[in-house]
Amino acid sequence: MPTKNKSVNLSDNKKTTNTLLQEVEGFKKEIKQLKTRKKYGLVWESKPEKVVEMCKEKLPVLKEEKFKEIKSNTKSPVNVLIEGDNYHSLSVLNYTHKGLVDVIYIDPPYNTGNKDFIFNDDYIDKDDSYRHSKWVSFMYSRLKLARNLLSKDGVIFISIDDNEFAQLKLLCDEIFGERNFLSAIKLKVKAPAGVGQESYLFDICEYVLAYAKNSLNVVNRTPQTEKIISTDTTKTYNKILKSFGNDKLVKTISGGIVGKIKVYKHNKYEIETIPVLKRDMATYYSNFNKVFRTTNPQGGLMKRVIPQIPKKGLVSIEYVPSKGRNKGTRYRYYFIDGSLVVWLKDSALKDTENKLVKKNAKNTNLWLDNFHQGIAGEGNVDFKNGKKPVRMIKRLLEMASDDSAVILDFFAGSGTIGQAVLELNNKDSGKRKFILCTDNEENICREKCYPRISNVIKGYSNKKGLGGHLKYYKTDFVDGQSTDKNKKALVDKSTEMLCIKENCFNSVKRGKNFVIFKDGDNKYLGIIYDDDGIEPLKKEVNRLKKKFIVYVFSLDDSAREEEFEDVGEWVEPKPIPAVILNVYKRVFR
Repeated sequence: MPTKNKSVNLSDNKKTTNTLLQEVEGFKKEIKQLKTRKKYGLVWESKPEKVVEMCKEKLPVLKEEKFKEIKSNTKSPVNVLIEGDNYHSLSVLNYTHKGLVDVIYIDPPYNTGNKDFIFNDDYIDKDDSYRHSKWVSFMYSRLKLARNLLSKDGVIFISIDDNEFAQLKLLCDEIFGERNFLSAIKLKVKAPAGVGQESYLFDICEYVLAYAKNSLNVVNRTPQTEKIISTDTTKTYNKILKSFGNDKLVKTISGGIVGKIKVYKHNKYEIETIPVLKRDMATYYSNFNKVFRTTNPQGGLMKRVIPQIPKKGLVSIEYVPSKGRNKGTRYRYYFIDGSLVVWLKDSALKDTENKLVKKNAKNTNLWLDNFHQGIAGEGNVDFKNGKKPVRMIKRLLEMASDDSAVILDFFAGSGTIGQAVLELNNKDSGKRKFILCTDNEENICREKCYPRISNVIKGYSNKKGLGGHLKYYKTDFVDGQSTDKNKKALVDKSTEMLCIKENCFNSVKRGKNFVIFKDGDNKYLGIIYDDDGIEPLKKEVNRLKKKFIVYVFSLDDSAREEEFEDVGEWVEPKPIPAVILNVYKRVFR
């Protein structure tokens, strides 16, 4: 039987071939991904977050609320409180503070499922099947930005409980590197539940995960104990003086024939004075002027040194005569709060110094102190849950930083970090600075955090304030499209960011198209908003004859160097907004 010829559609065959080729290419990509996929680590389903996606179209900046500035001491370091989503705050800080933060402490939401964690404007409850993925996505985006901020010897501390401990540990291993894991500090935070409450194991513990930017650079700065020996047998000195920092040489003075005098300021010690037998040491004098008149024939030189002795803290003066029968003998005078405690020489000094504890106190990762006892009164703020104890925070800061550290908390909550920093500065005259970032959910920033810091600085009705300086900012935005108009808008709104970056806040000159700021160390910052501001600012530079960092508006990466050749001795020009946009391209890519 004859067969009927079938027509062939070449177009359909071509489509089929293309589809097959596309599928083959897809399989190739999947195989490649399987080969490159990490063999071990945390895997989660990434969940898009509104505040992160927003940065594809809008760029965050800061806007100061000047009426909220608190300034009780013109010499105090400038501290910063930023109201807004912490992802946006961290984005700004990636420009102003990259590599400059010494300690980060955060107390993120624990994701208990009890309305403690908000993702895309909704509380996440226990029944959400993507509860952990949303939390990990949320933390990942912020910790990636936070890592960029840490200094080369910086440390981050993260409070957490059992709900997300495992996930957070693996996430931090990925972001900071497993080798930079320092420890998980175990904290006893509450007493066991009451009798009759059923539980297989009572939960009384939380954790603080500690990671370093580079574990090889981490230094243990925990205060050590030094015992200063008093020779007075009639008095027991039970006064304990705590200060922080390292043993620092303040000044060396040469006095001609008398030799050299070295003045030391001792920090980071807990000072305990104890009595010993008078015959074992040199004679004790309560008045240091008497000591110098009696034991030092070159009292004139000592009179030049005495006024330099701080009236707070531990100071020692080392004196080595260059002539006379005591030539080469080493004398050491110890002062506490400006009063002489003891003076020692030769073998007595050697014996005493051998008794000093030379090494830093050893830290363990089990902290059994009941830090939360009495916490309700700290800061005089009624804050129901999540408020961390100041004592615990201070211990972390003492362990990981010196007295000039920059300290960040981007889950600031009620502002415990701020209070801890102000208390430490008040104690040892330190220059630590804090940066607090928090949103204003349930008015926590404006009605909890800000009032608390204000009270600590200015004082309560029954308690004197510690003093300090705080500036208050809110996150703002400019259009992210790369147009000349948007670039100009970014420059116009960059003033606060540039002041924070250069730590220069005092406005000394404002023109129509430029502004000049100055800090306490004679550092000048100039900002030029358009071409018409170049010549007026240069006129000010020529008048002042001071070093300037000048940010000048430019539509490209050029800092318009040719415009400043005639004042090149005084001006270091930098382009804006290119320097800001380059940072945002990196963090938002």
